[in-house]
Amino acid sequence: MNTKASLTVIQMNDTHAYFDLHQELFWQANQAVYRPVGGYARIATLVRQIRAANQNRVLFLDNGDTLNGTYPAVKTQGAAIVPVVNALGLDAMTAHWEFGYGPAVFQQRVAELNFPVLAINVFDKDTDELVFSPSMVKVIGGLRVGLVGIASNIIDSTMPPSFSEGVYFTLGREELPAVIEKLRTEEDVDLIILISHLGFPQDMKLLSEVEGVDLCLSGHTHNRLTEPVHQGKTLVIQSGCHGSFLGRIDLEITDGTITGCEHEMIEVAASITPDPAMTEIIERELAPFKEELATVVGETATALNRYTMLESTMDNFLLQSLLEASGAQLAFSNGWRYGAPVIPGSVTLNDLYNIIPMNPPIGTVELTGDELLNMLEENLERTFAADPYEQMGGYIKRSLGLTVYLKIENPAGQRIQEVFVGNEPLERSHVYQTAFVTEQGVPKKYGRQRSEMNVHAVEAMQAYLAKHKPLQAELRGTYIVV
Repeated sequence: MNTKASLTVIQMNDTHAYFDLHQELFWQANQAVYRPVGGYARIATLVRQIRAANQNRVLFLDNGDTLNGTYPAVKTQGAAIVPVVNALGLDAMTAHWEFGYGPAVFQQRVAELNFPVLAINVFDKDTDELVFSPSMVKVIGGLRVGLVGIASNIIDSTMPPSFSEGVYFTLGREELPAVIEKLRTEEDVDLIILISHLGFPQDMKLLSEVEGVDLCLSGHTHNRLTEPVHQGKTLVIQSGCHGSFLGRIDLEITDGTITGCEHEMIEVAASITPDPAMTEIIERELAPFKEELATVVGETATALNRYTMLESTMDNFLLQSLLEASGAQLAFSNGWRYGAPVIPGSVTLNDLYNIIPMNPPIGTVELTGDELLNMLEENLERTFAADPYEQMGGYIKRSLGLTVYLKIENPAGQRIQEVFVGNEPLERSHVYQTAFVTEQGVPKKYGRQRSEMNVHAVEAMQAYLAKHKPLQAELRGTYIVV
């Protein structure tokens, strides 16, 4: 006799602590359009409605990049977002930017959560023991569901050293089969759900190599998947970023096998009535910051967004500010994915902190032409590596002051065809004065005469807005694919 059951899974990924309504970009034919969406109070309403219609058959899971990304979150080292996510009723999560406060502080936040953080690939450097539980079993709707977490694996290889103090990360490829085997044989689960922050390309490769996962909730790369992707017998979904969307997948399970599914990527539309209890929590947590962040600091004529791979208007604004503050020839920043759009009109202090919430000081360094080429080639490989496991997250390194002609399809170290600094061809032996923010902008192994200015990124952007009214930060063709 067949045993049938149903399960609804809700995915929240890469919300980056966006407490409330914010602008979001949507593609419409050949142009970008913007509208306000999101906020945890609207998410709470959606989740409450789904739960009410599917009593005791709903799992709500989070992929991480949740406790970090906005000024109130960073200022409180994630504490401001804890009451919010606790009130949502999540069942489990994994992590990435949560480590931005350092592993010790993250552990304090974990202790405050009313749901577990799962990761099979985060280890204590001294003991080689797992830092978090690798998995758990949730009994729901007559099913035994195994939940497995994989945290981002790039934290100790591409991010500042403080993010991984005392811990190290693996891909999770070697650990996953044993965890699946234990869940299947010892825990007798009917279904295994992987909560991953590796990124969509990495998840697809991993799932091609490791069997036994029924559903993968993918995070990190901010993909908007409007239908599930099949990798072997595994279903994979990912649901945008900033809390602009929720993923919902309704599964029919027969004798431990998914025999049917319906999926929806739900826009968290402004028209959704915010949950009153969650609204009260959000208002309380934001109250200490509300007046300061609402300060109007300028005006933009350019729609600022971070949704384009080769170059973005948002980062052009940031880099223009670095160049003006430093007097350098070149400017670099990391290819961050997060940062809600800013539409033409008034720019607030909150908008600036959304662009770069950690607000680092501006660094300066001298780079030779050779170093520039090597740094750019390294970044292009980390972005476009043919092997997904070699991709290190984010978009192309954001750059200003140069023009790069490249062939994306070429092998590592051979993509750049020509580089111009201003209107002049790059000279390998020439030294270029360079400004940057964070080690992801210019890694420590490159350059000399490295120093920090007494000016931070947000301060530089404020000064730039004060001089340039309104702001113009259009795309310049910094990277040209040939």
